[in-house]
Amino acid sequence: MHDTGFSKPTNEGMNLTTARSPFSVSSLSNGDDRKFSLGGCSSYDTDSVASRSSGVFSGYDTLDTPPSYDFYSNTEIFGRAKKSRPSLFQLHSNPQDDPSPPPLYEESSVDKQSPDEDEPTEPPPEPARFGWAQGVMIRCMLNIWGVILYLRLPWITAQAGIGLTWIIILVSSSITGITGLSTSAIATNGKVKGGGTYFLISRSLGPELGGSIGLIFAFANAVAVAMHTVGFAETVQALMQERDVSMVDKLNDIRIIGVITVTCLLAISMAGMEWESKAQVLFFFVIMVSFASYIVGTIIPATPEKQAKGFFSYRADIFAENFVPGWRGLEGSFFGMFSIFFPSATGILAGANISGDLKDPNVAIPRGTMLAIFWTTISYLIISATIGSCVLRDASGYINDTVSSLSGECLGVGCNYGWNFTECMTNKTCPFGLSNYYQSMSLVSAFAPLISAGIFGATLSSALACLVSAPKVFQCLCKDKLYPGIGFFGKGYGKNNEPLRSYLLAYIIAICFILIAELNTIAPIISNFFLCSYALINFSCFHASITNSPGWRPTFRFYSKWLSLLGAVVSVIIMFLLTWWAALIAIGIVIFLLGYVLYKKPGKTPTLFICVGLNQVEDHIKNYRPQCLVLSGPPCMRPSLVDFISTFTKNHSLMICANVITGGPSPGSVDSAKISTHLKWLDKRRIKSFYHTVVADDLHVGVQMLLQSTGLGRMKPNVLVMGFKKNWRKAQPNNIENYIGILHDAFDLQYGACVLRMKEGLDISRTMQAHVNLGFETSTEQALDTRSSTTTTSPTIDTSLDPEELMATSQPTTVFQTRQGKKTIDVYWLSDDGGLTLLLPYLLTRKKRWGRCKVRVFVGGEAQKVEDQKQELKALISRFRLGFQDVQVLPDINGKPQSEHIKRFEDLIAPYRVSSVQKDGQEADETTKDFSWMVSDEEMETFRAKSLRQIRLNEVIQDYSRDAALIIVTMPVGRRGACPSSLYMAWLEIVSRDLRPPVLLVRGNQENVLTMYCQ
Repeated sequence: MHDTGFSKPTNEGMNLTTARSPFSVSSLSNGDDRKFSLGGCSSYDTDSVASRSSGVFSGYDTLDTPPSYDFYSNTEIFGRAKKSRPSLFQLHSNPQDDPSPPPLYEESSVDKQSPDEDEPTEPPPEPARFGWAQGVMIRCMLNIWGVILYLRLPWITAQAGIGLTWIIILVSSSITGITGLSTSAIATNGKVKGGGTYFLISRSLGPELGGSIGLIFAFANAVAVAMHTVGFAETVQALMQERDVSMVDKLNDIRIIGVITVTCLLAISMAGMEWESKAQVLFFFVIMVSFASYIVGTIIPATPEKQAKGFFSYRADIFAENFVPGWRGLEGSFFGMFSIFFPSATGILAGANISGDLKDPNVAIPRGTMLAIFWTTISYLIISATIGSCVLRDASGYINDTVSSLSGECLGVGCNYGWNFTECMTNKTCPFGLSNYYQSMSLVSAFAPLISAGIFGATLSSALACLVSAPKVFQCLCKDKLYPGIGFFGKGYGKNNEPLRSYLLAYIIAICFILIAELNTIAPIISNFFLCSYALINFSCFHASITNSPGWRPTFRFYSKWLSLLGAVVSVIIMFLLTWWAALIAIGIVIFLLGYVLYKKPGKTPTLFICVGLNQVEDHIKNYRPQCLVLSGPPCMRPSLVDFISTFTKNHSLMICANVITGGPSPGSVDSAKISTHLKWLDKRRIKSFYHTVVADDLHVGVQMLLQSTGLGRMKPNVLVMGFKKNWRKAQPNNIENYIGILHDAFDLQYGACVLRMKEGLDISRTMQAHVNLGFETSTEQALDTRSSTTTTSPTIDTSLDPEELMATSQPTTVFQTRQGKKTIDVYWLSDDGGLTLLLPYLLTRKKRWGRCKVRVFVGGEAQKVEDQKQELKALISRFRLGFQDVQVLPDINGKPQSEHIKRFEDLIAPYRVSSVQKDGQEADETTKDFSWMVSDEEMETFRAKSLRQIRLNEVIQDYSRDAALIIVTMPVGRRGACPSSLYMAWLEIVSRDLRPPVLLVRGNQENVLTMYCQ
């Protein structure tokens, strides 16, 4: 008799065959120390919550747990213990062989008899959170509206004319709108935390690029505080000058007013977000009242005093004259006006910058940002059109400049209304009119002081928004510790985690620039920094889309990767059109900061040492891709298996086809691998895959070598893929041991596992005399099972050809090479394995061949709670942003199978039964202990419930998925050393038996591969 390798440790090769593998996980990642109880081989504490819940949902009598929100959430609900997903060790290893195994999953509420004395009885206070209107839309609108709206838009209308002004407004809004769409897409790619622009960019393009733009963006916001404050101070100083009031002189008055103002704004900010938000609402109200006063003023008939200053209410000929350009001065050009107007559209990120203070950033940022862009654009268009229809370009302001009182030629539209402004127009000395008087909106307004109040509201609100944005962004940057010496400013205080130190830093920077009091040279740099942020946000959205990263799944669908690329390119172009030297400074700073971070990580060299550089990239859910080690043997022998895996790995993740050549190492065995021949076959089939061959004494040892050694650095597989062993009932028992042992080894090494089964089989070798892994299907089995091969067709084979030529030229067609049409991919997500069972169908549907297929997700449930459980699962899946809408709860999953199906299963396992012998008992014969593939009566009874569930699951699949294009089922897990290999093989057989569509049994490694968060 052959030694199976499972009954006792051996010294041959690598020892993975003991009941507890040396590669098993020895502790839980979450440090859970709750108690557990096990009896017998797998008789669990049936009173535990874990056992009861999994019995209903998963269909497996194990510690497997149904899908749960808790497993993917980073937060806990007060008053309820957070569930933990059982680890692969807990599910797979045999605790009886370990005197101190890690604890098993069980809710702490089961063991607790009374609450802990130190445990708080009331939930902690919730910090202030804002909705989309108050938190994003109003904040963005206030930041977009500014001094330019009141003091420069009428002047731009006079210079460019109403037509070109509208083009300037619409082009600016198009750029900000595209950036808003990209921001919305990034913000809805999972839950967003604090950090705003830096958070969005760093979590999409990486902290290196995000860090550089985050630092200059925070700095630009701090300087923008000074710019808006000085704008306010200049307006106040002008009002003081009208009344002959002065403290020192004009320049120092601006400095004093600016310092006092920014100090008051700092006090409001540090008082908390609630006070700051209330102040923003007050400013918004003041601005809206000023707008109403302006609109009413355009309708009220003009007084002689206003007419002398060029205001005549709505007139068609004034509109016609002002519709065309009237360029004047050095700045009189389209791009000159564009450069002056565009900074007024750069406040769209004000809401995203306080993402950590929003109730639901995924909803608030897209809705609030896009509505803010829409309404501010409408307001700009309305003000430009109305003031261009009411006010002349030039007027003298003298009440006596009428046609009747002045003789000579009369120029301009004013002549039509009895006013003669010819003299000042000719001499270019007119003090009033759109081209000369910046306060034209005050002139038109029904009550001029309201416009001054609007200017105050716009400048102060913009300064306040920037004063809040800069510290919030900088705090998130500090926590990532990308640059030395900035961590000190990242400390948060209070329930809202307010960055008080960062507030003080922004305050000091703002005061430094306020004291300069001349921002004409600084303002272009600020605008360029904002544009640089827009370019990077658009590029990050394009980059994430074009690379087809599995982690890129935004719920916001109204964006285009090409539109994002256009927005990035246009933003860079505008940077140079505004001020080329400022653009060079901004780009230079970004490159310098990026270079510094890359220098600190010397392994990340983009050329020769790129593979070494990958070692610096940390594992993260967002970066997860299924890297597949495919036990294909010679790839041409199992084309269906290779084609299927290539479907979702091509161009996006790693695929390695592996072959084990049995026998001792020798030059002949190495030559027989024919690696170049198989690579040629893969290349001809356009499959992007590596090919790896090992020589080993048997298949099991060979796969152990592959699992441990395949890959290079971070480029290593994390999912083992193999074909179903269709001939297992005719195979030698040690072959069954080897096959199941491979799955155990994969689980021990923290691999996910996939087993593909097709009705026609996978091996098409038939008469080809090639190297076939006998551990899988053999050509003999295939020859016995060629009844109705509809999935894989092979051309007539000329056996006279050399085997190498035969493998290189034969390219059989498989079902996975054709479009699947409007069929379904049915996913039976019965146990939570970290999400791999859901991720694979999502990756498939992103390909054209599977793109029209509808994914249906089936879960277990209780008849009394079907609707509630369905809504819970739909809510969980929607948070993953996979787009799966069809979720069905199966309350009959735990019903009793039909008696004939039970009889068929018993007949299936009958050749492997041992009667009246308990393998671990005192009476057991020593020779019987060696046959761990044999199933005793005790084991049949122990695993009876689990066996019946596999039978019942097959019945359910037969009912629901007869016409599916693909069936994906959560693979059951058998305990190493406790569950006989033949019984485990029978489970895999019965659950996938007699199914026409291909069946993929999937088991993740119990670690999350899906996330509901943005990071």
